[in-house]
Amino acid sequence: MNLPLAFTYDSQYFSVRDTLECGQIFRYKRLDNGRYAVFSRDKYAELDAVGEKVEVYTTDGEYFYRFFDLETDYGAKVERISALSPIMKRAAECGKGIRILNQDLTEMIFSFIISANNNIKRIGGIIERICNQLGEDTPFGKAFPSVEAIADSPVELFSRLGAGYRDKYLVATAQKLLDYDVRSLYALDSASARKQLLTFCGVGPKVADCILLFGMHRGDVFPVDTWLKKVYHAYFEQGHRDCEISTFFCNLFGTDAGLCQQYLFYFQRKYGQNAANTVQ
Repeated sequence: MNLPLAFTYDSQYFSVRDTLECGQIFRYKRLDNGRYAVFSRDKYAELDAVGEKVEVYTTDGEYFYRFFDLETDYGAKVERISALSPIMKRAAECGKGIRILNQDLTEMIFSFIISANNNIKRIGGIIERICNQLGEDTPFGKAFPSVEAIADSPVELFSRLGAGYRDKYLVATAQKLLDYDVRSLYALDSASARKQLLTFCGVGPKVADCILLFGMHRGDVFPVDTWLKKVYHAYFEQGHRDCEISTFFCNLFGTDAGLCQQYLFYFQRKYGQNAANTVQ
């Protein structure tokens, strides 16, 4: 099925590769023609970087315009964050094409439960197998499964699909969501929403922060993993314990914390041990 060109967008602050490969989304793939395919819920788009423009092909243009947060001026964000310190200037320059996606909250809850103690490639494979097994058909593949489909499935199914010890968390959380309106979380401040998310099976502090950032677009959170611990100890060391690092960064960056996290995460992954040598 040929997709129509829905819209184009300036690529200066919208890198398709950097946005999709920075750990906030798992349902995407690189196609043989060089485009990226993106799935969200039952929606599908293909993106192509052509010169200084990104071309977005989809029948759901309005959905994906919001999905990629294209109404937000990231140039202003980069300028503001770059002024904070030399390391933030370098990280923002490195990751300026990253945009924080507006993803489906329910899909993010399940996706980031699967992400715990896992790597991006494996997470994507597990989610794809679950979609293929339980998702409804669309013209472009399988949709993300409904809460009901996950709740009604045996734990053993998710074990067979590679979820490991997270299998029981997926079923338990789905069963809870049958009688829980996730939309109610949007009315809460981030601290209160985080407290609610922590009551879901399989949702710990880091997973809760990821859901808040990537499922609710809350910029005042800072998920911490091994990459961000390295960043903290390399550039921001003040003697905090691991459990205090997220709060430290949230206090430091405020409502820009989530975007700063993505810039620092991408910067550290890209340069690794040589990251320090790039900061003047």
